[in-house]
Amino acid sequence: MPETAEASDPAAARFASRLTVLAGPTAVGKGTVSNDLRQRYPEVWLSVSATTRPPRPGEVDGVHYHFVDDAAFDRMIAEGELLEWAVVHGRHRYGTPKAPVLDRLASGRPALLEIDLAGARQVRAVMPEAHFVFLAPPSIEELKRRLVGRGTEDEEERRRRLATAEVEMAAAAEFDRVIVNDDVHRATDELVAAMGLPTR
Repeated sequence: MPETAEASDPAAARFASRLTVLAGPTAVGKGTVSNDLRQRYPEVWLSVSATTRPPRPGEVDGVHYHFVDDAAFDRMIAEGELLEWAVVHGRHRYGTPKAPVLDRLASGRPALLEIDLAGARQVRAVMPEAHFVFLAPPSIEELKRRLVGRGTEDEEERRRRLATAEVEMAAAAEFDRVIVNDDVHRATDELVAAMGLPTR
């Protein structure tokens, strides 16, 4: 089991109906679908996670992730600044800064969290009225092909991520809706419907 935060914020439940949580296994295309959604619906606010992993080529701090060291992440945990956090794939920590999420929800703006399975479970514990969407690959074979094809991990990391993905696939039944990402635009259309956004 991954390490996780003990998330608790009763006030968060008041705004949860405006929040959609998108989760799914590695390489399933969460980022691609989220980006497609944001291009079509710029009013949707996408949370930027904090992580202790180093940036990949082309990633920008504050845009793709908040890249922090272990000491900074420890401080965020100690000061209760994270809505959820977890050790992912047994190596790096990822977490969702709490204040920006609650600020956006309180303002009435629709918000999307693109996080891992452990994080989604923590958010459900404190914001059960949020809408939880699982993004699934057409098959585990296609997931393996995508992971190898993107070329951002070495062989050891790919094996670790695939092992995690096979476990995560079994959790799809925990979610309010499952979307199969066999086509990015079609998957985005389903996410749009799940969020109750107007058709464009």
